[in-house]
Amino acid sequence: MTSNPTFSGLVNIGQAAALSGVSAKMIRHYETLGLLPLVPRTDTGYRQYGDRQVHTLRFIHRARALGFSMAEIAELLKLWQNTRRASADVKRIALAHVADLEHRIAEMEAMRQTLKHLAYCCQGNSRPDCPILAELAG
Repeated sequence: MTSNPTFSGLVNIGQAAALSGVSAKMIRHYETLGLLPLVPRTDTGYRQYGDRQVHTLRFIHRARALGFSMAEIAELLKLWQNTRRASADVKRIALAHVADLEHRIAEMEAMRQTLKHLAYCCQGNSRPDCPILAELAG
């Protein structure tokens, strides 16, 4: 289990990146997408992140690690921030994501089996005929 460092006060984007595990470039991207509200800036234009923003960035980071799309993350963030949410809504998103993952895994397994078979059929010698290229050529 990893620990989540905490802090008090405000930090710059580099420090927020280090605390959240999200790169500064992605933090800016999340702000552009509206996943992270715009943060206050210093007089010299530097962004200032508080504990709440860093916590949100960690949430996004964990959701991305589980493969949720940006649209799903936006929905999950709204639900997370809504104390009157119904857990059924969160579960619906999670189960839809599981179904999508299972579908993609099945597709990848089929690709793996096809390529494995084609590689088995290929002599792998100095002759030019190759079932892998023949399959790709259709």
